[in-house]
Amino acid sequence: MKKAELIAAIAAEAGLTKKDAERALEAFLNTVKSEVKKGNKISLIGFGNFEPKTNAARKGINPATKQPIQIKASKSVKFKVGKGFKDSLN
Repeated sequence: MKKAELIAAIAAEAGLTKKDAERALEAFLNTVKSEVKKGNKISLIGFGNFEPKTNAARKGINPATKQPIQIKASKSVKFKVGKGFKDSLN
């Protein structure tokens, strides 16, 4: 499902216009990004958790040259599926 299809599905489910559904989805996404960037965990009971994760710097190998390289520390997002969501799949 692409973003436009998701917006249409949200609009149909919530009885909103596509424009209002798009604004709601954008607000949700921007809030999640902003809060995780600040280091906060977002818990949506029954759906899942978004939480920041820090990957430490480490050594690696350049596959093209086989030379050792240093991989910088980075931040990413970890998503853990909630029990309600997981149970609904089975």
